[in-house]
Amino acid sequence: MNKNDKLLTIGQFAAMHGINKKTLMWYDEIGLFKPAVINPENGYRCYNYHQSPILETILLLRELDVSINEIQDFMKYRSAKNLKCLLEEKITDLDMQIAHLQAVRTTLCTHHQNMSTLLTMDLSEISVVEKEEHCLITVDVNPNTSFEQEVELITAETEKYQLGRLHKASYGSMIPVESLQNGRFDDYSKLFIEIPFLSYHTGLHIMPQGKYLRAFHKGNWDKLSGRYEELFAYAKKHNLAFHGFSYEMGINESVIDRIEDYIVRIEIPIDG
Repeated sequence: MNKNDKLLTIGQFAAMHGINKKTLMWYDEIGLFKPAVINPENGYRCYNYHQSPILETILLLRELDVSINEIQDFMKYRSAKNLKCLLEEKITDLDMQIAHLQAVRTTLCTHHQNMSTLLTMDLSEISVVEKEEHCLITVDVNPNTSFEQEVELITAETEKYQLGRLHKASYGSMIPVESLQNGRFDDYSKLFIEIPFLSYHTGLHIMPQGKYLRAFHKGNWDKLSGRYEELFAYAKKHNLAFHGFSYEMGINESVIDRIEDYIVRIEIPIDG
């Protein structure tokens, strides 16, 4: 007797596939996967080696969250074409899940980096950092835009890009360097949303690759102008020229209760 003809008990067959024998009993009861033989004397279910690939296909589909009803339909009309179509659909779903998990991981890494920065940072320090190019979703605002309007604009963009949850992105504000140079420290022109793995397409803002002057400010925004004056003094001393926008992002909202403890990170692209 070759291995294809050899019968295995339900316990042996279940163990071979890493499942509980009650699962096989249930599959039999609902007509999804039946044993090769049922002993007429004691009613024991037996399976053969030839059934293994079929069971593994069922278990794979279950692992991909395919419903029992879908699997039953597939089993009724099992073919290479139908399996190919079903697997293509599940591969697409799986790719979406992977992209979601990658985005969540990137967000966690960002939060982790922010917490590490909080524990080691010198608030008085001004530094030059290298940054990669980023694509940002932006909405236009002005000093007359109300908080309620800002919320509506951001909400519309999160729905447009199907973010679902706010934690999947980072948020901040942008002010033109020209406004800062002219002393208009509250002339914010855009709010931005940074989404991990967002690829470029028309309408997105490019945060350019290159050197940035970075500083931090703690406390109310009404004293933020003083920090910018320190940044301009630093740039002048080191022969650096600002261009584009200043990008502001809060880094500790999740661990504070008072606005006095709020820390904003300021990054401005530089030449020189």
